[in-house]
Amino acid sequence: MNAPLVLERVSLTYGAGPTAFTALRGVDLAIDSGRMALLLGPSGSGKTTLLQVMGCLLRASGGRVRVLGADVGGLSLDAMTALRLGHFGFVFQHYNLFPSLKAWENVAIAMDLKGAAPAGFRQAACALLARLGLDDRLDAYPAQLSGGQKQRVAIARAIAGKPAVILADEPTAALDGKTGQGVAAVLRDLAHELGTAVVVVSHDPRMLPFADRVLTLEDGIITADRPACAVAAAGDLMHLHADPGRAPE
Repeated sequence: MNAPLVLERVSLTYGAGPTAFTALRGVDLAIDSGRMALLLGPSGSGKTTLLQVMGCLLRASGGRVRVLGADVGGLSLDAMTALRLGHFGFVFQHYNLFPSLKAWENVAIAMDLKGAAPAGFRQAACALLARLGLDDRLDAYPAQLSGGQKQRVAIARAIAGKPAVILADEPTAALDGKTGQGVAAVLRDLAHELGTAVVVVSHDPRMLPFADRVLTLEDGIITADRPACAVAAAGDLMHLHADPGRAPE
């Protein structure tokens, strides 16, 4: 299966000397197109760090990260930024929308950053929002949107330009049950219908039925890589339960 994102023996250490902390330890991982992978693990296990390395937001201390076959280890900061803009979409728990921009403008600004033709910004942004059920909220500002609506705007922004990979960090943590399931379904459908590789970090058990693959990270090491159906059949939700004391990772 095609894997636009491949990690080979990836490690990452924060700091140096006696205060150094190793967050990732020799991670080997291939993220496939057209599938949604759920990344689980206890707080402090390195999940968010791994997501940031995958998205070229952090540079690995060791090993190789390959995006669409190209080793990114030797890229300059400007080249890394261009890589993120061209091939990645990011979805965050707290949406990160611009409060002074309308819903369609929040999506259009991502198209602008990707270098799309300005003449098509509004039409393309509105089409993405309509696909996500927001055709009646195009001109609403973030303060006028519900949590689920904000998250769908964030997803529309993430898929602007059809990135090869979408990375989502706790995208349903602040949402109610029905809305959280809706967001999970949208991410799954994007993977299956558009052939996008989707990775979701979550403690939310509602995500499991929508995933294709479940990865477990503990102490910076991938300790399990299983089909989601096998995890569901085994009733293994140990790492999915809500973690209100979640620490920075």
